Amino acid sequence: MTVKAMKSGAVEFLTKPFQDQDLLDAIRQALDRDRVTRQQHSNLAGLRKRYEALTARERDVMGLVVSGMLNKQIAFDLGTSEITVKIHRGHAMRKVQAESLAELVRMAAKLELRAAVTPASLPNSQS
Repeated sequence: MTVKAMKSGAVEFLTKPFQDQDLLDAIRQALDRDRVTRQQHSNLAGLRKRYEALTARERDVMGLVVSGMLNKQIAFDLGTSEITVKIHRGHAMRKVQAESLAELVRMAAKLELRAAVTPASLPNSQS
């Protein structure tokens, strides 16, 4: 019965007889978990909204940056200048509110972004 309850989403399983405090503790624990989960969902929704505010080029640049490519490699792949890549990268970081490259990478992971595959990012390409 315990396994079935847990698989159905039970947070705690109290056996009879139980103390009132045990029930109150289980309820408090469930409410705490729910609050944390709701906050995480809210944070992710905000991040998605900020990501969606990026232009298509800013998204391209962000995907390539978080994949580990250098600005000059990205510029070559996209057929633009390194300065332009730096500008798009800066705009993307500002719009998603990332204060560092490491934070931008963590955000991309939360968004489950897939790195763009371009000719220069392939293992056997010549750069």
